[in-house]
Amino acid sequence: MDIFADFIGIFQLMVKGLLIGIFASAPMGPVGILCIQRTMRKGRNYGIVTGAGAAVSDIFYALMTGFGMSFMMDFIDDQRNLFWLKLVGSIMLLLFGIWTLRSDPKKIVRPPQSSKGKGTLFHNFLTAFLLTISNPLIIFLFIALYNMLTFVIPDQPLMMCVGYISIMVGAMIWWYGLTYVITKAKKSFGVRGIIRLNQTIGWIVVVVAVSYACMTIFHLSLY
Repeated sequence: MDIFADFIGIFQLMVKGLLIGIFASAPMGPVGILCIQRTMRKGRNYGIVTGAGAAVSDIFYALMTGFGMSFMMDFIDDQRNLFWLKLVGSIMLLLFGIWTLRSDPKKIVRPPQSSKGKGTLFHNFLTAFLLTISNPLIIFLFIALYNMLTFVIPDQPLMMCVGYISIMVGAMIWWYGLTYVITKAKKSFGVRGIIRLNQTIGWIVVVVAVSYACMTIFHLSLY
């Protein structure tokens, strides 16, 4: 029975990690636009390594957020405090979704350049990593997601590894899927396509945030 309970716990943690990785990567910020542009101009492999650079940077901030919140375990273990943390996390995610809906991707879309001078795959990876890590505000998104999903794993090295690897995998699932879609729809996907994708992501984030806030208020749970 304990083995089954441990398996369920690991599975739940993996699902949470995957969701955090996807939600942290999905908004169409500068790296998302860069990934799309490189996929269209240079090829899918360049888009994937761009996403990988962003994912490595994201896991750095995910670890920072997780270790910081692990010191708050006594506070989080209180059910009343946990209720407010989940609710605040939902509100923060809602605000992030609204910001995504109101943002204008056209402002950060660079004009097409020549396909010459693609650079190495490592160079494309490194530039995406540096671009993402230069924006520490993503910590607030991780705080919102951690609060909403109660993703804190103190003093459990195996569970920590599973959780953070799942975040990395979730991020790469997003970048792999995005580059696949862009490659298939390359001829018809332009600035308008980026705007539509950004709007879709924004609405998904808003719906998820509102749904989870309602679940928290009415004490409903999926796990």
